[in-house]
Amino acid sequence: MSLKLNNKIALVTGGTTGIGLETARQFALEGATVYVTGRRKEQLDAAVASIGAKATGIQVDSAKLGELAHLAQTIKADHGRLDVLFVNAGGGSLVPLGEITEAHFDDTFDRNVKGTLFTVQALLPVLAEGASVILTGSTAGSTGSPGFSVYGASKAAVRALVRNWILEVDKTRKLRFNILAPGPTRTPGLVELAGPDAAQQQGLLDFLATQVPLGRVGEPIEIARAAVFLASDDASFVNGAELFVDGGQAQV
Repeated sequence: MSLKLNNKIALVTGGTTGIGLETARQFALEGATVYVTGRRKEQLDAAVASIGAKATGIQVDSAKLGELAHLAQTIKADHGRLDVLFVNAGGGSLVPLGEITEAHFDDTFDRNVKGTLFTVQALLPVLAEGASVILTGSTAGSTGSPGFSVYGASKAAVRALVRNWILEVDKTRKLRFNILAPGPTRTPGLVELAGPDAAQQQGLLDFLATQVPLGRVGEPIEIARAAVFLASDDASFVNGAELFVDGGQAQV
């Protein structure tokens, strides 16, 4: 059985934990040479060690354009091209209307919208013909969730970017842009929204499971396998799509 990403050069931003880390691991297992970025060196080094010899870590804050330019230059110097770009860096927090601050808004949009936009723009000249660009969306961009209005708005903005980019890029380059939209997934970033108490974290997961038609939350590997599909030639005619991997949550 052939590897789906054999000999491809891939980049996963925000790849030190959760969905990003598992996706980087699956990309490597499918034959890709994988670059992983993260803001914290200790976490980045641990992630690269867990993925194995096919991974390289580069410390990058995706909201800082100078660091993104260095990232693009490094990949170009090493390989001359990038076949798969998974823009996963980002995040958010629960803040209800009436308590939203300017700092909260700026942090969320810097990470999820500014970082996404300028990551793609920085890597655009390095993308190989037929490259796959995958942006991390969320069911929060399509459905309501108390306390998540700013986060949801940022993910809806990411969806809007893709709708326009597929019309703007040079068609001869055959680039594909798609959104991968997870539902509630058992990641450190999600459970930490409930605080440090393990019982409260499990309570959050149990509650979220009741909102999913399948009756459970997702696991990072389930999202990663969908990312492998979008990254691979199996998805060669998939462009501008929003692939929900959410147990059906966004469909009801």
